[in-house]
Amino acid sequence: QVQLVESGGGLVQAGGSLRLSCAASGRTFSRYDMGWFRQAPGKEREFVAAISRSGGMTYYADSVKGRCTISRDNAKNTLYLQMNSLKPEDTAVYYCAANGLGPRAPLENYDYWGQGTQVTVSS
Repeated sequence: QVQLVESGGGLVQAGGSLRLSCAASGRTFSRYDMGWFRQAPGKEREFVAAISRSGGMTYYADSVKGRCTISRDNAKNTLYLQMNSLKPEDTAVYYCAANGLGPRAPLENYDYWGQGTQVTVSS
């Protein structure tokens, strides 16, 4: 089992930046493909970005492509999401998650989830 704890959320003005972190403990972090998802009030949870176990492959939702960068440090058991040029529509709770099926696995195939961190972007 993998335990995931997100941090780094907060309140930022539009155009600003945040870096989210996800610390993993338990089974070997490098055995899992990792993803970031977000859920805004009244909306379904949606995919943001994913990264393969080695970090060699990354995928992004169209809504964040060019503004966000997902990365991982397997030596530190940590996943990151660098978010730039933030917009009010990026406001949501951001979750990190782990799966063993591949970085393009759909949301329902992610086995382990963190508790989430709130990101609020003011206009």
